[in-house]
Amino acid sequence: MKQFIAKLEDMGALVRIKEYVDPVLEIAEITDRMSKQSGGGKALLFENTGTGFPVLTNMMGSTDRMAAALGVTQVEHISQRMEQLLAMAAQPLHGWKDKLKLLPSLRQAASWMPKKIKGPGACQEVVYMEPDLSLLPILQCWPHDGGRFITLPLVHTQDPETGGRNVGMYRMQVFGKDSTGMHWHKHKTGARHFAAGKNPRFPVAVCLGGDPVYTFCAAAPLPDGIDEYMLAGFLRDRAVSLVPCLSIELMVPEDCDFVLEGYIETKEKPLMEGPFGDHTGFYSLPDLYPVFHLSCITHRKGAIYPATLVGIPPQEDAYIADAIEKIFLTPFRLSVVPEALDLHLPAAGVSHNIAVVKIRKSYAGQAIKTAHALWGAGQMMFNKMAVIVNDNIDIRDQTALWNTILRHYRPERDTFFSRGPLDVLDHAAPKCGFGGKICIDATKKYPEEESPAGQALAPDRVFSFVHKPESKSNALIEVQLDSAVDLSNSFICLWLMGNNADPIRDMNIEGGVLRIDARTKKSGSTGGKGASRPWPNVVCSSPKTIKAVDDKWESLGLGDFIPSPSLTYRTLVRPGGASILD
Repeated sequence: MKQFIAKLEDMGALVRIKEYVDPVLEIAEITDRMSKQSGGGKALLFENTGTGFPVLTNMMGSTDRMAAALGVTQVEHISQRMEQLLAMAAQPLHGWKDKLKLLPSLRQAASWMPKKIKGPGACQEVVYMEPDLSLLPILQCWPHDGGRFITLPLVHTQDPETGGRNVGMYRMQVFGKDSTGMHWHKHKTGARHFAAGKNPRFPVAVCLGGDPVYTFCAAAPLPDGIDEYMLAGFLRDRAVSLVPCLSIELMVPEDCDFVLEGYIETKEKPLMEGPFGDHTGFYSLPDLYPVFHLSCITHRKGAIYPATLVGIPPQEDAYIADAIEKIFLTPFRLSVVPEALDLHLPAAGVSHNIAVVKIRKSYAGQAIKTAHALWGAGQMMFNKMAVIVNDNIDIRDQTALWNTILRHYRPERDTFFSRGPLDVLDHAAPKCGFGGKICIDATKKYPEEESPAGQALAPDRVFSFVHKPESKSNALIEVQLDSAVDLSNSFICLWLMGNNADPIRDMNIEGGVLRIDARTKKSGSTGGKGASRPWPNVVCSSPKTIKAVDDKWESLGLGDFIPSPSLTYRTLVRPGGASILD
């Protein structure tokens, strides 16, 4: 971590803040202001946190810092390495000479496997056998959060049946000095490992910091059974060194900054965890999750506490997601959708809500086939809105994307609805984790796909954002939003569309227009199409926190004053706390 911080300073990409900043709400507010700057702003090192440890935020919150974390100048270089590796593995072997040619590559691959070294590691230079989480500068990010949350944990579990390791990233709410929640969703590998556990105590090790590549690998969509530290070895081109924990039988990277060792009682009742201002830009509401009990805390001397902030996009996670898109496109294409040439998850879609896929189309119905393949591929099963286009545009160029949708998409002919699993955080889903999906086929049509209905409409724009439905529209898609929404801000409108609409309940086609109800839903509202679950509030800082940061801004050394992004979104906040009041 210290080496990475030095690298960021050499790049001019880090600011050291020596003034005291409160880990409760203030660090998050400052990070939010910085991370929403053009290009992601700079990484922030808060050196005075009221504890013995500094806090690093926004460390991978730009294209350049993300590449630096992975040890390259451009993330695309890793994509090229991945493509070469998989192309080599896919080559047919016709004899012993071909097999001999593979030996150097096999030796290199073997060098990526994590290796056990004799302890103790640097992460165990300081040991607390009576753990106390109050020693750490753990953040509370938003005013209605249930408390302080560890937001960049590397959660280590082991499959009780196979012994395979998993490293996941599941937020952890502090319950007491030696206990936290463990917020792993039922779809996640850590939850599956725990459910399969047979011993009274299920061991868990949580690492913080260390090589930033570990954080990236914990967030990466690896297939179940693939070791995250093998990916780290591939990215670094050297093996990750592991040491045994002191109080449980798990292995952790020896160069991490902190290690929280402990266990979950398999028969202990779960506790309510949350609320939490989440990456969707809304609060995730309280629910039952297992309790993690600490048995030991270790850390290296001079340890640095890493944290990330999530909320209304864009934030640091948008840059991590962009790197994941680029690096994992090749294995996604080879193993799931061979026709896919590019995949883009726009920041407004908060990772899962909106996906744009560029394909090399060669037969009728291929766009629909692509959408179904996408919805069956690992974490992409959570996708809600899939847009499929031809191979002749840059799908990250919004003008080009809009133009191709205008040319090739006609709602009555080219809209396909389905149902399936959704992210547990999708508050618009009628049932938790299950709801509607939509495919928008914006590919050029083959004769078999043409129809008179597809030739009648002549729209002049893709989206029309409205407060009240229009009887006639020249847009392909009309999105109805709450009266408080600024309709001129297309990013906010698309963000709300992805979050607040369920395709089955809230979308229909009328007069050749796809009409989407993306308003806040209350029980029994919108013509009987109200929410069947509590509706969360938008995540914003409080006026008190905004003023506190305004008042100390000049002393922070951050340059020109940056107003709070929350001021833009305050009008969207409804009465209530984390959830709105009907």
